Amino acid sequence: MTAEQNGKIRLATVWLGGCSGCHMSFLDLDEKLLELARHAEIVYGPLVDAKEFPEQVDVTLVEGAVTNVENLELVEKIRERSKLVISFGDCAVTGNVTSLRNYFKVNDLLTAVYHAGPGTAPHGPEAVEVLPALLPKVLPLHQVTSVDAYLPGCPPDADRIWHAVECLLRGEPVALEGQERTFG
Repeated sequence: MTAEQNGKIRLATVWLGGCSGCHMSFLDLDEKLLELARHAEIVYGPLVDAKEFPEQVDVTLVEGAVTNVENLELVEKIRERSKLVISFGDCAVTGNVTSLRNYFKVNDLLTAVYHAGPGTAPHGPEAVEVLPALLPKVLPLHQVTSVDAYLPGCPPDADRIWHAVECLLRGEPVALEGQERTFG
């Protein structure tokens, strides 16, 4: 169903390469989550048992940087299927901590962590099934696809998240770091 069919916006949240702190701040909305549930249907995210990113999403909050080929494929679907895409947190906005690996060669990093470090990790063809191929560099979301608004913070606090979501629910312009975007 789309927003026009049931009166609710279709909201998705996505966690790419990062720490999940943004989703923890989202959960810090506490009782405001009940208000959100009256106006939005959460159709994808860590709290929803959906394996495939859905069609006709109104707003998608994307946490984390683009780090591997699976992230690239998902970001393509997100942009194609979402009316608004919002970079959610510093990793999505700037690459932040996740991009620290950009200073190392990916193969050296994989060797040090997965093959030369403690414990065992799959080698050869089995590794492909377990770990998605890393990109040569970690990229903030806007370097991979167009982004409609940015919600910075590491993580953004619940009040900032609520301000953005509440404006979207009311169909009002959302002022996020010098940009105005309206849902609807």
